Amino acid sequence: MNTARRLKVAILTGGDVAERVISLQSARTVADHLDPERYDTRIIDLRGGAFYDQATGLPLDKNDFSLPLEGVRHTFDLVFLMLHGHPAEDGAIHGYFELVGVPVTGCDHLCSALTFNKQACKAFLAPWQIPMAQGRLLRYDERPPDEELLRLGLPLFVKPNKNGSSFGVSKVTRADALDEAIELAFRYDDEVLVEQFIPGQEYSCGVVRRDGEVVVLPVTEIRPHTEFFDYQAKYESKSDEITPAPLPDALTDQIQALSRKCYEVLGCRGIVRFDFILSDKTFYFLEANTIPGMSPRSIVPQQARAHGWSLNELFEAVIREAMA
Repeated sequence: MNTARRLKVAILTGGDVAERVISLQSARTVADHLDPERYDTRIIDLRGGAFYDQATGLPLDKNDFSLPLEGVRHTFDLVFLMLHGHPAEDGAIHGYFELVGVPVTGCDHLCSALTFNKQACKAFLAPWQIPMAQGRLLRYDERPPDEELLRLGLPLFVKPNKNGSSFGVSKVTRADALDEAIELAFRYDDEVLVEQFIPGQEYSCGVVRRDGEVVVLPVTEIRPHTEFFDYQAKYESKSDEITPAPLPDALTDQIQALSRKCYEVLGCRGIVRFDFILSDKTFYFLEANTIPGMSPRSIVPQQARAHGWSLNELFEAVIREAMA
């Protein structure tokens, strides 16, 4: 392809959130695997409410998301969202890009906001017979007595309702540890989810749309070295991740069918990763990740390779969908 006709792609990353480091790693993976003959890519870092070109350090003009570069305004055909957490995974930034007229990859603002709010996502999926743990949503000024929460049984998982990468997540095994776990979760969000513990093995399944067809990727089994799949297990090589998961065909079919169902019911676009716990031959939904990690250690790149795709093929599918 002629260099002048390359698609100009801004890979948006960074952010002022706990997941910033992972976001930067994910963006680098995307940049490294897009064909430079087809794509003119620039990594754009969101910091302090402003956009900066990573290569030059120059700020972008927020009026039209353009980069003044050597006397020329560099505009973009597409934004590839690799910004974990707020304001991308919760849908907040989508309105801005709609206003400036630049398409973005992945889910739209409604789907993003819905899936980022764990309790809202569970409530939306409940009528569709998706198995999931029981839980209670807490707000800082509307917190029930511990005795009421403990009726869910121990152990309990306590997590921020709107956050990712397992920041602020605790497994509570003793009643006297519940308050501390709740306070930790409130450091990351103004809402906290307290859920039943479901004993079992964790699995993850990615779904993507390619040329109009929903493709369910191979399943990954997650074996954390830590007590559960926390930040260390996810990003510091403290887990074994086996792709494809060594499951009987019937269970593989079950989790892939559930993942496809969630993807379609929620109205997802782009790459979405769904996490489940397998307990007594039933998969229980944990959460949806609409901008899953793409760092070298991340799960979806493993699944794409197991499916027989290069990362370039995976990312191109996402770009084509967004441009369509």
